[in-house]
Amino acid sequence: MAKQSEIRFKIALNDNNVPQDIKWLATDTKSEELRDCKSIMISIWDALQKETLKIDLWTTEMTVDEMHSHFFQTLLSMADSYQKATKNPYVKEDMKLFAETLAKKTAEWESAKG
Repeated sequence: MAKQSEIRFKIALNDNNVPQDIKWLATDTKSEELRDCKSIMISIWDALQKETLKIDLWTTEMTVDEMHSHFFQTLLSMADSYQKATKNPYVKEDMKLFAETLAKKTAEWESAKG
């Protein structure tokens, strides 16, 4: 049998089903303890339905600045993964430029809010 690995998430919800605490564990790591995190963004390709399923969760403790960082880092990581998977020579440069432009506009928007 081929090697198997498992990633688990444990999510504590409040009375309104809003995440209060998120922990995760991957069986391929040396740690056997659940690790804290404030946000997860999971994208799953359903081959049967030919569509993407998404799970986006964040705790009430996650700050807007942390969400900005998490989102922009995820965009850049997606560009790397997409280029690696497809060999598309344009995606990494264009996605990086898009993420940088969006980050600049977001910073300007945050500043304008006061």
